[in-house]
Amino acid sequence: MNKPRIDASEALWRRAKGIIPAGTQTLSKGPTQFVDGVAPKYLQRGKGCHVWDVDGNRYIDYGMGLHPIILGYCYPAVDEAIKRQLEDGITFTLMHPLEVELAELLIETIPCAESVRYGKNGSDVTSAAVRVARAYTGRDRIALCGYHGWQDWYIGTTERNKGVPAAVRELSHVFEYNDIDSLQALFDAHPGEFAAVIMEPMGVVEPKDDFLNKVKEAAHTHGAIFILDEIITGFRWALGGAQEYFNVTPDLAAFGKCMSNGMPVSALAGKKEIMDQLEEVFFSFTFGGECLSLAASKATITELRDKNVTPFIWAQGAKIRDGFNALAAKAGLAAFVRFVGLPPRTVAAFTGGDHFVDLELKSLFQQECIKRGVLFTGYNAISFAHDDQVVDQTLGVYEEALGVLARAIGDGSIKKFLEGDVVRPVFRKV
Repeated sequence: MNKPRIDASEALWRRAKGIIPAGTQTLSKGPTQFVDGVAPKYLQRGKGCHVWDVDGNRYIDYGMGLHPIILGYCYPAVDEAIKRQLEDGITFTLMHPLEVELAELLIETIPCAESVRYGKNGSDVTSAAVRVARAYTGRDRIALCGYHGWQDWYIGTTERNKGVPAAVRELSHVFEYNDIDSLQALFDAHPGEFAAVIMEPMGVVEPKDDFLNKVKEAAHTHGAIFILDEIITGFRWALGGAQEYFNVTPDLAAFGKCMSNGMPVSALAGKKEIMDQLEEVFFSFTFGGECLSLAASKATITELRDKNVTPFIWAQGAKIRDGFNALAAKAGLAAFVRFVGLPPRTVAAFTGGDHFVDLELKSLFQQECIKRGVLFTGYNAISFAHDDQVVDQTLGVYEEALGVLARAIGDGSIKKFLEGDVVRPVFRKV
């Protein structure tokens, strides 16, 4: 199986490196996340669940734009809504009716939503939630769990904290998922000082023993606001997000990604008495009410609701996850790789043990998938476009890629089978 020709990709990358710091606008899309020398670097277009790179190679995509493309690329109902709005204009000097119409739809859809404000990225609204919580409580400290974007209050807790003042870093505290004692320890260490607890409702591990409601109760006991970061889970776990699926209603919640099938918009939703802080808390920017994205969001959420999309992506995701794990077991690789997580978004967990490097295993598997026409990113963000034929084709590719991985493990050398550079993490643990 030959690797694809990627000459045009490589030529663009040579041009980018000298003029774009890090070479990319989004680190998770950059060459460090893919087998350099084998994977394409630039995609030209998409349709359904397929994408074409700048050299004309076609792939089944499971990254789906880093999750937002929940209906499929170029989904007709969403694209038509954008085109209709484009004929009237993109952004205006005064407000537009779509601001009200989408807010009403979100309030109907999201359990915690009593009022709504818009952003453009997930970081906009998670940071707005933190600022609102600080204003509402008069406190400064934040307890957090999960990934929450690029702003100082969160990224200062990671190893990529260059440029974040120490005074800011000292106000953010990390607790462990499914470990209520780790949160309680923070409250005990700084009594009466926490403004909020913000967390992703789930990554790849499910909450145990009603963990989310326990966090909510602990936050309220200590006078803190409970915030769910639903940038990934929103509209994917259920139409009303993970809060609907897990039956936990936060004080505030941040949504993005899937709410507009790829257009740049996000939303902060929550209790009116807390959201009313935004009457004075400054959260305002030129493109907050940009109309193409609001039209796309309204159309996307309507399609998700009317086409009953959530049960479909759960079913297709289960086929991929369970089918892959069966194939891995059949190949004798159950100890080395499996898909984990709930069906709408499963993640490949590679385990090298004492003899192999996890990221080398991932790199070889990714390489072999790309050579066979599947753009494997490390996770499966299932969309409405991943039909049975695509799933069956994908599992066929996964089976062949697992076969190569098994041979490399049997040979005792993964690198000998690699045709490009090993992928590197941005900073998050795999």
